[in-house]
Amino acid sequence: MSLKKQQYINGKWVDAHLGNTRDIINPFNQEIIATVPEADETDTKKAIAAARAAFDNGEWSSTSATERGTIVRKIAELIERDKEELSRLESLDTGKTVEESRGDMDDIAGVFRYYAEIAGKDGGELIDSPVPNSISRVVREPVGVCGQITPWNYPLLQASWKLAPALATGNTLIMKPSEITPLTTIKVFELMEEAGVPAGVANLVLGAGHTVGAELSSNIDVDLISFTGGIVTGKKIMQAASVNVKKLALELGGKNPNIIFADADFEVAVDQALNGVFFHAGQICSAGTRLIVEESIHDEFVNALVERVKKFKLGSGFDEDTQMGPLISAEQLAKIEKYVETGIKEGAKIAVGGSRPEDPELQNGFFYLPTIFTDCTTDMSIVQEEAFGPVITVEKFRAEEEAVKLANDSIYGLAGGVWTNDIVKAERCVARMRMGTVWINEFNLYFPHAPWGGFKQSGIGRELGKQGIEEYTETKHIFQNLKPESINWF
Repeated sequence: MSLKKQQYINGKWVDAHLGNTRDIINPFNQEIIATVPEADETDTKKAIAAARAAFDNGEWSSTSATERGTIVRKIAELIERDKEELSRLESLDTGKTVEESRGDMDDIAGVFRYYAEIAGKDGGELIDSPVPNSISRVVREPVGVCGQITPWNYPLLQASWKLAPALATGNTLIMKPSEITPLTTIKVFELMEEAGVPAGVANLVLGAGHTVGAELSSNIDVDLISFTGGIVTGKKIMQAASVNVKKLALELGGKNPNIIFADADFEVAVDQALNGVFFHAGQICSAGTRLIVEESIHDEFVNALVERVKKFKLGSGFDEDTQMGPLISAEQLAKIEKYVETGIKEGAKIAVGGSRPEDPELQNGFFYLPTIFTDCTTDMSIVQEEAFGPVITVEKFRAEEEAVKLANDSIYGLAGGVWTNDIVKAERCVARMRMGTVWINEFNLYFPHAPWGGFKQSGIGRELGKQGIEEYTETKHIFQNLKPESINWF
């Protein structure tokens, strides 16, 4: 496997200026799989300066949307060409199954293709003018220099949601991937270089949030910050970005309700309730970790979940029989253990799981058994706080109004689901659910054409869809008087 394992600044592969490095760990067995540079503020400032110069010289932003689209499409083709290598890297880095990673790579290529196609479709619009013999038009132009900070759970997928629209619209950028899962992002920057992205347009800095991320957020030469991650860090970025009133696009996670009515297709709802949480060991911002089940089917539904969960196969992402891999790190494992302890203290009951597995083959990895809590209420912290792990809380309801009220009882508003065969009832619920995405008889489905983002404290702005393009552009009104005349006021 060939990988440069360096940073990419102004068209050159470089080490950190102080020579500091970080070991990247395989969460399945804690083996070191790579050693990468550990940058600081000085490295970040170099990358920002490169991006600023590349934007200000106008070469990339003045390139036609068709030409930029050709390069973005080429990136998609190279991702498809190197799909197996990228999938292997992603599974080594995150612990997820390689089949999940292959699916991610298909989605990632699709994101680049989508933005390659739509970047040039918005030619602006003519609007009515109150002045005779004039032209009034509205155009969209690139924001400028974009700082992009991505999470560890879906490293390259989340990177694609930021890279593709930023490049397609003529921006320059500095990307900081999570310091613990940078490998596929490094690889895709190699592919971007191969595709012909000019020097300085796209820069990659590897390092921690409190150094690299903080500099990106506070530096006055950065015009926009796009961040996907935790709510605490998101609030810090908002404060830092105020120094020059940066544009912000923040996706800050969720505690997502999944409402199951008694008239739903029982077997499908059970299956999708599991799929909605346990992919990638529950480390998904949109995971449906809050199951809200109608009382008349509650016990039967929980029993069906438990019987399925007991049969889960945990193991290496490269074992074709594995259904769920490890958590990302020792820190995340400790967080989930504390979360479960808290649930027990709060009075919730464990229906299945609730501990690390006893299998000797899993002892070197960061594994935790898939866990289901029952007897949960909205005043419990385990119902309100995002766990980011393989844990479901189950609440029960009697009436539709109660279900919606429970679903909305959260500081988050990223996503939610409704399962029922009564479409009128489903539409009533959806209209009142305060979330950026609501699925009816589905969960965790997304695609490049549909916007993604949340209400309330789940964030600001949207990624994907045409809204994802708009985040990386500014609106300009241009007025032209074809027959100017003197006013003679003064």
